[in-house]
Amino acid sequence: MRYVLGVDIGGTNLVVGAVAMDGTALRGLRSEPTGAEHGPDAVIERIVLMAGTTMQETRAADPAAEILGVGVGSPGPLDTKTGVVILTPNLGWVNMPLRDRIGGALALPATLDNDANCAMLGEWWIGAARGARHAVCFTLGTGIGGGLVVNGKLIHGASDVAGEIGHITVDFNGRRCGCGNDGCLEAYASGPAIARRTVEALQAGAESSLRSVAGDDLSEITAQTVYEAAAAGDPLALEVVRDTAKYLGTGVANLINILNP
Repeated sequence: MRYVLGVDIGGTNLVVGAVAMDGTALRGLRSEPTGAEHGPDAVIERIVLMAGTTMQETRAADPAAEILGVGVGSPGPLDTKTGVVILTPNLGWVNMPLRDRIGGALALPATLDNDANCAMLGEWWIGAARGARHAVCFTLGTGIGGGLVVNGKLIHGASDVAGEIGHITVDFNGRRCGCGNDGCLEAYASGPAIARRTVEALQAGAESSLRSVAGDDLSEITAQTVYEAAAAGDPLALEVVRDTAKYLGTGVANLINILNP
């Protein structure tokens, strides 16, 4: 069977796996912390090591396996023609020739696209959007991204930055985003933003069970702990979750009105 390696680069985690060309098999899937604070060279080295292990496991499970290449999904903006990541606010990379560095290290043909575009393609190929001619994908994590399919084609835009849903403005007098603009959706509804808004409320004196969860270290509060507290009925966490839903709903409604998926 023929396989392609898939590499997903997130602000928090790296994921690598081998996918059969017909989508029927997934081999050697693994996830590790990104460790962006150690710099891009360390991240690329970790990706290459993870990919090597994935290939070994794939060939152990399928001795006749043929690895055809590697596809890399990265936060952007990026240039798909040159394979260069132009800027990643959540990783701190600037003009990183990511495609060639990973492909060269693995001695495999490589391609690079925005991670949310890759997610959109996956859902369109064999997932929730299979059979759709018009579809929108939101990816929610350390950042917020998006992928757009219009009339059966993935939309990249004139400079490969179509679908940057996280940078829709939801409050033009609002919070500063990592991209440098004010009031972006990502500045309110990404994982770190959810935690940050909660911590600010606690620092302002809000009562919450999250104080006991965090102890004396408010940096222990994450989007996950906020959602767990909301599920348990904590008033502050519920307020943050409801506000987050409003911001995300604004972004979804904008895309529906523009694209009619």
